[in-house]
Amino acid sequence: MKKHVIIAMMIFSVVMYSQKKKNGTIYSEHPAIGVVEAMQQAFVKGDTIALAGYLADDFRAFNGENSNPDAKGQSKSDFLKASDFWSKNVAYLSISRTNGAYPDALEYDKSGTWVQTWDNLRGVHEKTGVKIDMPIHRLFVVDKNNKIKTMITYDDSAIWANLRQSFVPRTNGTIYNHHDNINKVLRMMAALEHSDVDKAFSFFTDDARFTNLDMADGDFHTVAQEKESFSNMLKDWTIESIDVRGYPDYLEYELGGAKVVQSWWVARMTRKSDGKKVKLPIMLVHDFNDDGMITREAGYYTTQAMAAK
Repeated sequence: MKKHVIIAMMIFSVVMYSQKKKNGTIYSEHPAIGVVEAMQQAFVKGDTIALAGYLADDFRAFNGENSNPDAKGQSKSDFLKASDFWSKNVAYLSISRTNGAYPDALEYDKSGTWVQTWDNLRGVHEKTGVKIDMPIHRLFVVDKNNKIKTMITYDDSAIWANLRQSFVPRTNGTIYNHHDNINKVLRMMAALEHSDVDKAFSFFTDDARFTNLDMADGDFHTVAQEKESFSNMLKDWTIESIDVRGYPDYLEYELGGAKVVQSWWVARMTRKSDGKKVKLPIMLVHDFNDDGMITREAGYYTTQAMAAK
């Protein structure tokens, strides 16, 4: 039996080896890489004279996510106009290698030289303020004269969609200054003011999460942890009042369907040990689910003032 297994493995190895077929060579350093990277730097600088020198006369640029089989791509002249537009309308424009990545030049036996790049594109659109910060992957075909004949780009289309939509005003839901979700936040804060811990935390789902400015990024409290922390604070402090500043806003967003109450407060407290009084400014953001329960509290406050002697 062992003999049969060994023979079978040898046959499998021979079959697998016979399926390999070399189709060219991959280079990490190559003149075509230099042309591609120099071209991209000329593009972001708006140096259309230098840019034109890197492109073949029949150059075409394609969007790799475009499924239109009849797409003709962007011509050399249009690409030069795009460079001029970008350099004048996008501040801090840059393109650089993604950290840890490097281009490859592939010399295929039949289809010529291709260059693959993995970069980061960054900038801020001058008119809209939209921030462009995304990975970008490109494929280039470089002809025998070391001119770029084809460019295929894969990037984050959502950023371009946001940019296009930012040229005109648009709504994103409704803002309320009176709503049942606002009422629940008011009732919750009133319960905290009166040290009614059980009632205050009854407005939250069992898996709700709590954050504040004193926590490290990514940390959070569970309901049980937040409840315990608040109860421990009451051992050392007396809450005199928690007063709303201005009025809360309830926002029902169209994008994502989020339901959010934003509110601003001043908590007035007295330390039991020495009578020290503290006014603590607080901003709270509460996320609600469709059942009207709070799923998340983001607290924009710090308790550093309470630690002062």
